[in-house]
Amino acid sequence: MGLSDRGAILIRPPRRKPLWPALLCLLLSGCGLLIDAVEQVWPVTGSKVDIICERERVQVGLAMEPFRPFVFPTIWTDEGARVTGLDVELIRAMTDELSRRCGRPVTPVLHLVRFRDLFRLLNEGHLDWFVSAVATNTPAPTRAGVAYSLPYFYGGGISGITTSSDVLNRVQANVRAQARHPAADRLAATSHALDGLTVAVQAETSAYYYAEANLSANRLLVCDSLPAAFEYADAQTEPRIDVILGAQPVLEYMVKRVRKDWSPLVRDNGLPLFLTKADYGVVVAEDSYRLRWLVNDLLLKLDESGRLQAMRSKWLDEDYAFPRRASLEGLPFDVEKMAAHYVQGSCRLKPAS
Repeated sequence: MGLSDRGAILIRPPRRKPLWPALLCLLLSGCGLLIDAVEQVWPVTGSKVDIICERERVQVGLAMEPFRPFVFPTIWTDEGARVTGLDVELIRAMTDELSRRCGRPVTPVLHLVRFRDLFRLLNEGHLDWFVSAVATNTPAPTRAGVAYSLPYFYGGGISGITTSSDVLNRVQANVRAQARHPAADRLAATSHALDGLTVAVQAETSAYYYAEANLSANRLLVCDSLPAAFEYADAQTEPRIDVILGAQPVLEYMVKRVRKDWSPLVRDNGLPLFLTKADYGVVVAEDSYRLRWLVNDLLLKLDESGRLQAMRSKWLDEDYAFPRRASLEGLPFDVEKMAAHYVQGSCRLKPAS
């Protein structure tokens, strides 16, 4: 996968050296100076950007679970597996610009894995970056050691959907009741919006960490994916799901295009009920400073040229069939376990802490 730029790797020359200087070092102050004199070392340095250019490949992670319209389900064509979506087009645009910077073609190598594994794989050096509608403002213990680019998508955040008008009325009543509280409580007028409801979230997403931090009094169902939450709700398993929480743009796309039996949580004035706001960015290793600067520069160029806005409009506003887009312009990837791709998991009650 290439070398990490997390620091220089020290390589000893193959020739043997006497042991007495190292033993003597234990008895002397200034040991570091003595070791420097006895052992010659060569730092093998190279930034992540240089390594990407040299190997002519960039290792990019995407969530295996579909986050429409950012990442769609995989489509199998005569040419092999293809994946498409706003984040996939962004990867193509960034790689094209990276090729110009490197002065040679750079190929994006896609790794579709479970969302929860993206952070681990990045920290282990298997990915150069990943992108899957990741909120840049989510405090979480599993997200240590990562950094975020400039936003490529603005105005996202966490919201919810429901199939019940009674649930929607209850949410709106909870918001109105809190608005009548003293000024200190009104500052967070949605913090009690879901009181008394059973809520489903995808594990280790921003919605999960929000629910874990703010919804301790509620029944919380943790699902392996958004499709798993829909399957659980369709089966009418107990406890029944009142609300599915998730990224608002993803949920909005689903209820408008795919699951029209669900409705978004809205305020009395019809505007979306956001529980928190977020922008979405590209995730890189915290110490990949040059790569982070480069990614920011690429995103700025795409933004100022108007291409980012065109991408957002293309995937959020236009009418289209994603399988056709996947076959025509989607990116290929290697599928090791194709059957596992469709296993979207299950839901379970979060244990009481």
